[in-house]
Amino acid sequence: MKANRPMPNIPPFLVPNRIESPRLVLRTFRPDDWPSLHEHYSDAESTRFTFRRALSEGDSWYAMANMVGHWHLRGYGPYAVEEKATGNVLGTVGLWYPKDWPEPEIKWALTRRYWGKGYASEAARAVQAMAKEHLPDVSLISFIHAENAASIALALAVGATFEKEMPFRGATWHIYRHPR
Repeated sequence: MKANRPMPNIPPFLVPNRIESPRLVLRTFRPDDWPSLHEHYSDAESTRFTFRRALSEGDSWYAMANMVGHWHLRGYGPYAVEEKATGNVLGTVGLWYPKDWPEPEIKWALTRRYWGKGYASEAARAVQAMAKEHLPDVSLISFIHAENAASIALALAVGATFEKEMPFRGATWHIYRHPR
């Protein structure tokens, strides 16, 4: 296999691969982001409603690779959330639409030590604004486990409204619709 051969049939990104907010840079992932993401994914409390378990190093790497691949398959995807002041990667926020999801969503997953500091809402609002400009015809949701009170509070804080609940992967999940 040739190392620098371009990949065929890869669509261009539909949205910017980098956006900014007052305290944050949201950008596509780099290989050196993996250890910061693993801090989130290896924390059983952080992954209780998504993966339902702490992830191994290998599983965390696969999760990051999955998000990188999402950009190439959909033309958009989750961003690495980097704090401007320190350069630390805090987690991920961005657009997400796996094959079994009901609709495209704004997802968020920050490392626990960054919870409660307003980073997730700041990043989610930046993604809302970016999507309004670049994907104006796409209605976005956040798809949240019914028991995930913190994510529900965040969805409401950024203006999303409860739309309905539905069964998904053996549990009850809620759809919160973001403003257009």
